[in-house]
Amino acid sequence: MAHHQPAAPRRNRLTLYIFIALAAGIALGFLLNRQYISGYKEAIGALDRLQSGNPANAASVAAEKSALQLRMDEVTDPFSLVADIFLKLIKMIVAPLVFTTLVVGVAKLGDIKSVGRIGGKSLLWFFCASFLSLALGMFWVNFFEPGAQMHLPLPGEHAVVDLQKSAFSLRNFLGHVFTASIIDSFARNEILQIVVFSLLFGTAAAALGERAQGVIHFFEVLSEIILKITGYIMNIAPLAVFCAMTAVIAKQGVGILKTYSLFIGEFYLGLGSLWLVLLLIAFLFLGKKVFALMRRMKDPALLAFSTSSSEAAFPKMMIELERFGCGKKIVSFVLPLGYSFNLDGSMMYMTFAAMFIAQSYGMHLPLATQFSMLMVLMLTSKGIAGVPRASLVVIAGALGTFHIPEAGLALLLGIDPILDMGRSATNVVGNSIATSVISKWEGDLGHEA
Repeated sequence: MAHHQPAAPRRNRLTLYIFIALAAGIALGFLLNRQYISGYKEAIGALDRLQSGNPANAASVAAEKSALQLRMDEVTDPFSLVADIFLKLIKMIVAPLVFTTLVVGVAKLGDIKSVGRIGGKSLLWFFCASFLSLALGMFWVNFFEPGAQMHLPLPGEHAVVDLQKSAFSLRNFLGHVFTASIIDSFARNEILQIVVFSLLFGTAAAALGERAQGVIHFFEVLSEIILKITGYIMNIAPLAVFCAMTAVIAKQGVGILKTYSLFIGEFYLGLGSLWLVLLLIAFLFLGKKVFALMRRMKDPALLAFSTSSSEAAFPKMMIELERFGCGKKIVSFVLPLGYSFNLDGSMMYMTFAAMFIAQSYGMHLPLATQFSMLMVLMLTSKGIAGVPRASLVVIAGALGTFHIPEAGLALLLGIDPILDMGRSATNVVGNSIATSVISKWEGDLGHEA
């Protein structure tokens, strides 16, 4: 596919604009929090104390609290709205982009043997990378013991967080993989189901040979049109980043960073070590080209970090990986699979969070139990990338399985957006390395554009 490639300075300008937007968003969010939000929160706290001291005033106090909450929302809602619109625009094109590029990629691979071979290599890499991420997370959380300082009493049986569980069963997993309606899968952005349908569609198109060439060409042009739309949407990325950061910092304040700074710092150190290990492994396969890959991935990773969404970076990743030299067929095939099976940052977070909660309640888990938890998390995490707050859903299921209080998830809800930024960027790095290495294995890694 011949993309219109902007000059390097333009790409560098986008990175600069996103950095400026990130810093400006943090500064404005801090000001809004100090000027308005913290005052409203103090007033709500005072009303809570008044209500507990005088239950007779419950109705009037509730009305005042509601009014204060409305004023808080009026401050942050305009910023949240812009960020939400950007993410919706990105999500709008992810499903058709995955479908069109994967169909073309599979059809051009030519035969079922190629699909099986590349699919097998991809899944082997994804399994090893997931295991590495989970194990590294488990090592660091045992080394630092971030929850040991919490000394929380075990909550009562009734204390639960209202979050759907994800207990693993083969029936549920396979039920999620296959869909009764591909239209429904598109509507809900169920990437794994779209991947399965695309693989079947592309394989069937390849089997028809010449007769299907018109359809394949149609999808190829359609994917180019969608990538062109991506270019238009990316123009507002700095504005979206600015608004997303403003909303998060205005709502949470810097206090949340201080309260959990140790946990956040240790988790980000863990992510840094994962990046280092992944890059070292990539260096074994790619040599010095890994530095060029990381240079190309800085925009998608920064975008995923600032919007807390791996999906936001998906279209940009496709373009940059092809410019890096990865074969279009490999990118179209491996990257969508990676978004369902290879979320390295989310994997590390799952073991880190589950063990943090156990430590917070003073629960000692033997190494064998921790390893069992690691395997459960690996199985339950596959194919739920499209679920909102997917990591928390999976962790809730694992906590229930190992009799750890699910109420502990409340400890993480406040800082989850901050942690989500790091794991989203890590997901981007992990998938870019996977796609590049598999391109190399297949002898389809050309020169950088």
